[in-house]
Amino acid sequence: MRRRLQQAALELFRERGFDATTAAEIAQRAGVTERTFFRHFPDKREILFDGEDAFAAALVDGVANAPQAFGPLQILFRAFETVEQILEFNRPFSEPRAQIIADAPALRERELAKTEALKSALAAALLERGVKDRLAMLAAQTGMAAFSQAFYAWLKDPSRKLHEHLIEAFSDLDTLWPFRGAIC
Repeated sequence: MRRRLQQAALELFRERGFDATTAAEIAQRAGVTERTFFRHFPDKREILFDGEDAFAAALVDGVANAPQAFGPLQILFRAFETVEQILEFNRPFSEPRAQIIADAPALRERELAKTEALKSALAAALLERGVKDRLAMLAAQTGMAAFSQAFYAWLKDPSRKLHEHLIEAFSDLDTLWPFRGAIC
């Protein structure tokens, strides 16, 4: 049912735009009542952000289960590897979702808030592993930036696997700071 509602919402958002689509119209397109819609989603925005809590939990679990010898960015890379399958499965939803969010300022704001919450969750998970406070947040922010770069590159270039884009984005971090601690 949730997938049917999501598919109906995507179709309508693409046809009419996010703001011009109501929850009642989504329910009607999905062949259910508006009440059924609200049993599954608190509002039409959340239809685009469904699964975020499970995604965050999977990433936090990935951080917790990364090898002890890994540094903070290695831990995050490993955590992002653990969710690749989820993202690959959801690609047909992710592509139109990204465009719908890009076209609606309220949704971009919502996505930024969700991303900030995810960074905080990753930083907290790194703290649990003993990473120092200031390094945990810096690593979470940097890791999320690399992940976002990989994710959107993957959406634009489906000829390569998400994993390849992820390796490239995290490898680019070395290119940005090749001096290994030296300050110019």
